[in-house]
Amino acid sequence: MKPDLSWVLNDVLNVRGARHAILVSADGLLMERSSEIGRDEAETNAAAMSSMQSLSRAVAGFVGGGKGVWKQTLLEYDGGWIFLIAAGSGAYLAVSAALDVDMELMSIRMQQQVAALGRALSAQPRQTGADA
Repeated sequence: MKPDLSWVLNDVLNVRGARHAILVSADGLLMERSSEIGRDEAETNAAAMSSMQSLSRAVAGFVGGGKGVWKQTLLEYDGGWIFLIAAGSGAYLAVSAALDVDMELMSIRMQQQVAALGRALSAQPRQTGADA
């Protein structure tokens, strides 16, 4: 049974200017999509976002000083922005937004949702034997 992860997307979509959100696996598979984007378009963008993060990681050393750890990719287009961040181990959160989006608020909200996602998907270690 697939867990419902739509809550991860709903909160970032409450930021004024947000359009679409997708949760993507590292291998480019669509894990979840917002209702405003069709499945086919979401799957196409999921594959592209996986490639985009891979490219971003590949050029991370370009920042110099040995501090080349990828955190976020931000792309600007004539019609808006795409924000892409890591969402735990092997997953990424991508959001499409209008040009007038509050970029700082969007980044903060995405980070908060990714942190909440990590807590929601982590399981407490089982206690066995005398620890139980």
